[in-house]
Amino acid sequence: MFVKDHMTKNPAVIRKDVSLMKATDIMGKGGFHRLPVVDDDGRLIGLVTGGLVREKSGADRTSLSIYELNYLLTRTTVGDIMITDVRTIGPDAFLEEASGIMADNDISVLPVVDDGGKVLGIITDRDIYRAFTDLTGYRKPGTRFVVSCEDRPGQLVKVAQLFAQEDANLENLAVYHTERGVEIEIKATGEVSVETMTKVLKDAGFTVTNILQRHPDGSCERF
Repeated sequence: MFVKDHMTKNPAVIRKDVSLMKATDIMGKGGFHRLPVVDDDGRLIGLVTGGLVREKSGADRTSLSIYELNYLLTRTTVGDIMITDVRTIGPDAFLEEASGIMADNDISVLPVVDDGGKVLGIITDRDIYRAFTDLTGYRKPGTRFVVSCEDRPGQLVKVAQLFAQEDANLENLAVYHTERGVEIEIKATGEVSVETMTKVLKDAGFTVTNILQRHPDGSCERF
């Protein structure tokens, strides 16, 4: 999974000489909370966020009147408050790299730039959440089996073959190493019977620890 497949492409950007009032207006109308700041060539030079605007303008201070606040927002420019030490990522980076950078630096957004620093997109923690949901196939109809197995070569292939024998299409697959041991999570579609597949897996020596079936109408059933 690559950053370029999950980022917001061609995001709204802003110049450093624009007022905070204008920046706030752009974010409000667009329904987002971050704006990359670029130079005349579209290269990233900073980042401004809704939270930063509120903090630096004093919008969170109840002692300010609406007139004082509007004056500050009009007179202060993006360049006066923007973050200049901005973490970035390239479009061809893996999504997990973006997630790791966000987690390690306690941030929720990464501008996506090319080798010359030009802004191509922006990726946020919400994009990561959506990608994880897509990866597991959680919202799509089908049946998810969680199978506990030994930590040795060939287990994943064996489990996949058992599903193939039952004419089940494997739509999503993941392997987790937990304190419970190794678990294989398989999302299957097709004419697969929960009862039959559970028996096939158990007869082959595997332990089925969880089954979740999502129906086309969005409802779920646990077994």
